[in-house]
Formats: sequence, structure tokens, C-alpha cells
Amino acid sequence: MLIKLKHLVLIITLASFGAIGYGFFIIDKEAEKAHKFIGSGTVGLFLIAMPLFLYKESKRRKVEDYMLTEENIRKMQGKTPKKPENQ
Repeated sequence: MLIKLKHLVLIITLASFGAIGYGFFIIDKEAEKAHKFIGSGTVGLFLIAMPLFLYKESKRRKVEDYMLTEENIRKMQGKTPKKPENQ
């Protein structure tokens, strides 16, 4: 059974938050071990889960639609495109 990317991102996110929470829970007893849990949870969130999520969400989108070209700015403002007078 293949796991969907959506579920993989969710599992990594929950595991990262769990590691961070556990790290803060044991910080009084075992500080060195707690810092490792907090650090690994942070790495999991920002270096694994976030790029996977961004890849999943941007697969079907065109980058050109989000570029600030003159044509796209006019579309956003609702203005008609300028045509040169000599054409």
C-alpha cells in the first residue's frame, strides 16, 4: 500500500511536534537529551515537512502566473493592456 504524500507530511509534522513537546516535557530532568529532541523536531518541521508540503501544493501550478510582469500587474489592477499608438 502506497502512502500518499499528504499523509506523509501529516505524519512528519505530528512526529516533529511530538518530539518538540517531549523535549520541553523532559527538559528539567535530562537537558542534553531534551535539546536533541527539540532540535530534531525543528529540523523535521522546517527541513523535511515544509519542503514536502510546498512541493505537494505547487505541483500543478505555473510559476509564470505568479511572476510580477507588466501584463500580470495590469490583470490584477483590472486595466486593459496598453497598445502602442503606431500599431
